[in-house]
Amino acid sequence: MESEEFEKYLSKAQSYCSRAEKCESDVRTYLFKQSVDTNVISKIVESLVADKFVDNARYVRAFVSDAFKFNKWGRLKIRQALLAKGISEKLMTQPLSEIDETEYMSLLESLLRAKLKSVHDDDEYKVKASVFRFAYSRGFEPELVEKVWEKIR
Repeated sequence: MESEEFEKYLSKAQSYCSRAEKCESDVRTYLFKQSVDTNVISKIVESLVADKFVDNARYVRAFVSDAFKFNKWGRLKIRQALLAKGISEKLMTQPLSEIDETEYMSLLESLLRAKLKSVHDDDEYKVKASVFRFAYSRGFEPELVEKVWEKIR
């Protein structure tokens, strides 16, 4: 019975992984939601890793790139999202450091300028607090937010 279940869900997991880049955590969650036995889940994940359907290092590179370019997230938020998926610090250090610093600062500046336009308050302290909260929620480092703030004000 376990062998039949393994084959059935292995096929489903392979299909799931072929649609988009997935990490081990994503696959485990997907199979768990389908009420697959935990022993079978472990065997399926091992098989997927061995066959290169799942590669956490490859996943991290794609995730960092997409989160930065499309979601406009800072390094801190990207790092937290990866930690929540059970990705090790070791795997995320290199891809996070490969984010182009010029692009990173340019994105932060454009986000702060856009947010500044949308904040309508006469109190400078409230304006600054609102803009900084926004930048922090996007995962940008406080010292960089301060640096860009000084540049645009």
